[in-house]
Amino acid sequence: MSFEKTAHPAARIAMLAWPILLGQLAVICNGVLDTAMTSRVSANDLAALALGSSIYISVFVGASGVLQALSPAISQLNGARDYAAIGAEVKQGVWLAIFLSIAGGALLSFPQPLLALAHAPSELHEKSSLYLRWLAPALPATLGFRIYSSLNHALARPKNVMAIQVVMLALKVPANVLFIYGGLGLPALGGPGAAVATSVVSWMTFAIGWLLLRHGSYYEKFRIFEGSFPAPDWKAQCALLKLGIPMGMGYLIEVTAFTFMALFIARLGEIVVGGHQITANFGTMLYMVPLAIASATGTLVAHAVGARRFDEAQRIGDSGIRLAAVVSVLLGMVIWFSRSAIIRAYTPEESVIAAAMPLFAFISFYQLFDSIQVTTAFVLRAYKVVVVPTLIYAVALWGVGLGGGFILGFDSWGLLKGKALGAAGFWLGNSISLGLVAIGLFIYLRQVQTRLSREEK
Repeated sequence: MSFEKTAHPAARIAMLAWPILLGQLAVICNGVLDTAMTSRVSANDLAALALGSSIYISVFVGASGVLQALSPAISQLNGARDYAAIGAEVKQGVWLAIFLSIAGGALLSFPQPLLALAHAPSELHEKSSLYLRWLAPALPATLGFRIYSSLNHALARPKNVMAIQVVMLALKVPANVLFIYGGLGLPALGGPGAAVATSVVSWMTFAIGWLLLRHGSYYEKFRIFEGSFPAPDWKAQCALLKLGIPMGMGYLIEVTAFTFMALFIARLGEIVVGGHQITANFGTMLYMVPLAIASATGTLVAHAVGARRFDEAQRIGDSGIRLAAVVSVLLGMVIWFSRSAIIRAYTPEESVIAAAMPLFAFISFYQLFDSIQVTTAFVLRAYKVVVVPTLIYAVALWGVGLGGGFILGFDSWGLLKGKALGAAGFWLGNSISLGLVAIGLFIYLRQVQTRLSREEK
């Protein structure tokens, strides 16, 4: 019997998760490179990068989250061995990516309403606007590559995606040097230069992925490139949107909680926002570990659900949640004891280091909650259950996390008697909200699993 059928669920998850993790880390390292290289230009460029990237990430994650509806749909179809339907889903996914690129590109090209929330100085505002305008052309390419990666992850074939993402990182290094610092007759663009590099590399990555999809023999059974390309199937588009809009909203809520943190923290000055940017950047990189485990778990759960093996789906889901929790606790301990060295690897500025140091306490200790919530969310998506989790995210992350963070950060209600916590207040509110999300999602997952197990019997 094959490894997939005989191994413990945790081993199966780990075998699928490690290439997903390496690929995701390669993607996140692009942001790390941008932050580290821009911080050596000026604190103003770093602040513009923090502000601009937080808005871009919100737009990209929202659009990408809607497109992620392909993953559970294709995973369940793969479990049911319906290969022709998988090809049809990919084709409709292309149309959905086009529509999302148009809407997202407009937001990136005209970001003034979002930037106005930060009350940033005019120079910072201008640099952030330029950064976003240069990133707008990257959106269609990144969403196009998302289709390729969603297909491969849903088929439990993440290694090609990983390889392309590693190549992307290798290309990003010289591109950043060229556009941030200047060279070969090109001017030094500073922070906005990182956006130019991202756009160039994103289109190269998109081309590589789709060439492999076009010429790879494994994908022939899906008939993606046979015949003329179909027009949008509005029934199929509605089905994807029915699943994708709540998923996209869930991603968007999670990311905008951090986006608005950055926007509000920007009011405290470029040193504080620089410390926040380093903390958020490293926290995002850490998040890739439970996210990879969650993605692998969701894929295997969806395969079992597609084959109508609900008890097996529950065993896989429970194993994935436990694995993510254990790994994240261990990571949190390592971060706590090495936080000073980590921050100094980002920047030599002592003032920025001092601003980031207390914030690292939060990313050290909320790892457990974050790992449970993201893995549980992916398991629910594997069942195509998305509406209630989105509502839980909205109440906890926006209401408790962002709202509570604003109260603590600025002492807007006078509860702290004028001793506002600043950036730490926002991080505290966010940590509490993640704990609430983890508890809420886990309880709801148990209800879904119990109901389906009864139906199976």
